[in-house]
Amino acid sequence: MITFPVNTASRVEFVDITPKVKKSVAESGVREGFCVVYVPHTTAGITINENADPDVVSDIIMHLSRLVPPSGNFRHSEGNSDAHIKASLMGFSQTLLVQDGNIVLGRWQALYFCEFDGPRQRKVSCSIFGRVGV
Repeated sequence: MITFPVNTASRVEFVDITPKVKKSVAESGVREGFCVVYVPHTTAGITINENADPDVVSDIIMHLSRLVPPSGNFRHSEGNSDAHIKASLMGFSQTLLVQDGNIVLGRWQALYFCEFDGPRQRKVSCSIFGRVGV
């Protein structure tokens, strides 16, 4: 398993972690297989989405905020209930295929760490499985 840090600067922020995941796969030596990317935090998630137009990420953030507003009739006393709900909606892991030593993504796709309770220093873990070598 390879773990790397992700630092966020805002309460809600999507960070493109694609380069870090690609580096993790390259370091593993796996040529064919899969990579599980996992976020061990209850107020952060992970998703795959478009990286060509930054308005897509802005739209996701805006509509998640409308769906689950930061303030509401929450019982959780820490003031971050919306972050827990948004993270659960995004999910805490993604599984990517590995082919020829690279993660397989569509032309416009990127892997995003989704911060909902920042700013914080977080971590992401990758487990890469498969055939090593040529």
